[in-house]
Amino acid sequence: MPKFAANLSMMFNEVPFLDRFAAASQAGFPAVEFLSPYEHPAEVVEARAKEAGVEVALFNTPAGNWAAGERGVACIPGREDEFRQGVEKALSYAARLNTRRIHAMAGILPSGVDRAACRASLIENLKFAAEQTARKGITLLLEAINTRDIPGFVVSTQKDSRAICEEVGAENLKLQMDLYHMQVMEGDLATKLKLYMPYCGHIQIAGCPERNEPDTGEIRYEYLFRLLDDLGYDGWIGCEYRPAGKTTAGLGWFHAAVSALAS
Repeated sequence: MPKFAANLSMMFNEVPFLDRFAAASQAGFPAVEFLSPYEHPAEVVEARAKEAGVEVALFNTPAGNWAAGERGVACIPGREDEFRQGVEKALSYAARLNTRRIHAMAGILPSGVDRAACRASLIENLKFAAEQTARKGITLLLEAINTRDIPGFVVSTQKDSRAICEEVGAENLKLQMDLYHMQVMEGDLATKLKLYMPYCGHIQIAGCPERNEPDTGEIRYEYLFRLLDDLGYDGWIGCEYRPAGKTTAGLGWFHAAVSALAS
C-alpha cells in the first residue's frame, strides 16, 4: 500500500524548518522529504527526525546557487567537480539520516551551451553519482520537471528521463515521477504510470494547475492511489505541494486517502 511523506520544504511552513518534523508527525505522517537540509548540521536534522519518529524518505543533492535561479548543476559542463562534491555531501547526510533515496536535480540548460553537451555532462555525472550511491545501498533518482515552472529544465518528460537512465545503465538509477509535473507536460497519467512503473523509484503529488492540495484541481488522485496500489507500488508518495492555507486545515485529502487505502 502506498505511504505518504510530507514535503517539509513546502508543507508546515507555519513553523521553522527544524520544527516541521514534529508538526508532520503530529499530523499523522510517518515520513518526510525535503529539497535541501544543508543549511543545518546533519546531526541536528537527525536529532529532529528521531525526536519526531519520522523516516527521512528523500532529499536532493546540492542544487547550486538556488537564490540565483540555479536548479541543479548535473547538466552544466565545467561544474563536474562541484557536482561530485555535492554527491559526497549528500551521502554524508544520508548516512546520518538513514535515507535510502537521493534525487540529483538535473538543472537548467545554460544560455549559449549546446544541449548535446549538457546531456553528455548529465549522463557522466549520473554515472558517477549512481556508482557512489550504489556502494551505500542508496537509490539515485532523476526527475522530469515541467518547463512552465522551470523554463529550460533539461529533463521534462518521463520518456526523456527513462532514455537518460538507460544510457547511464545503472541498476540503482530510477525515475522520480512527480504527477504534477507529468500532468503539466504530458497528461495521460494512468497510462504513464503503467508504462514506467518498473523503472519508478519514488512518486510525488500535488494538485494541478495551482500546485495546492491534491484534492484540488484537475487530477483525480483517489483513482491514481488505487491504481498505484493495484500496480504493487509500495514506496513513498511525497506530498510536494503548497498548502492553500494552514497546512493542517488542508489535510482532509490525506486522512481520506489513508482510510480508503486501508479498507
